[in-house]
Amino acid sequence: MRLILITGLSGSGKSVALHVLEDSGYHYVDNVPGTMLQELVAHLAAAGHERVALSVDTRSPEALAELPGQIAGFRQIGIDVQLVFLEAKKETLIKRFSETRRRHPLSDDVLTLPECIARERELLAPLAARAHRIDTSDLSPNALRSWIKDLAGLNGSGFTLLFQSFGFKNGIPLDADLVFDVRCLPNPHYDPRLRPLTGKDAAVIAFLEANPDTARMLGDIRRFVESWLPSFIRDNRSYLTVAIGCTGGRHRSVFLVEVLGHHFEQQTRTLVRHRELA
Repeated sequence: MRLILITGLSGSGKSVALHVLEDSGYHYVDNVPGTMLQELVAHLAAAGHERVALSVDTRSPEALAELPGQIAGFRQIGIDVQLVFLEAKKETLIKRFSETRRRHPLSDDVLTLPECIARERELLAPLAARAHRIDTSDLSPNALRSWIKDLAGLNGSGFTLLFQSFGFKNGIPLDADLVFDVRCLPNPHYDPRLRPLTGKDAAVIAFLEANPDTARMLGDIRRFVESWLPSFIRDNRSYLTVAIGCTGGRHRSVFLVEVLGHHFEQQTRTLVRHRELA
């Protein structure tokens, strides 16, 4: 069985992720009580379901602490498990709840909405540290669908290295494990010919490659990641997200992420994402 577990903050896009997986041929069940997880997975396996997507949230907080052990148990019996954690900035979540007029699952007429969000983040923190995290704050639903499809195409076992470009003007991604600031490199934005292009375009690539600082920065980041990658893998991590930021997230960071992603895909399973281009 291939099992994808979706968890994360309410309002972060879990329903969107589940529907993408359903469209990709997964049998899905939303809001599974943690106490029923093992029984449900056993039932679905016995029924012959080979691809299953389940969501687990804080409506059964007493079972959250047991989830890492349950995942380990699933893997021991040969189930291919991926844990995906969706999150977003507090301001984004407040706006989404305001627009939909939904009630937060932890709301008890005592806690305010920001307090509910903070409490939920605290309850889920141990799972976030073990999961593939996706910050949906600045993602459109279509971009999130695309990223979930990329994840669904990966085998859950093993280690995944993810390079993500972003723009500092929109904030640092919440899902970043390592962050590199490349705003010191020459900025193509100030060239009217290059401004509408991205770091994937030949003219921008030539502009950046012409500056020796670009090669130095690439080399330093590559050597740092290569030096420490074995340590992250030994720490039993399944994912490592390396975020590279410039001012707007469209030129310098995109170029570096593309080059680094191509380099590391020869060594380990690698994904590339561009937040601002999404």
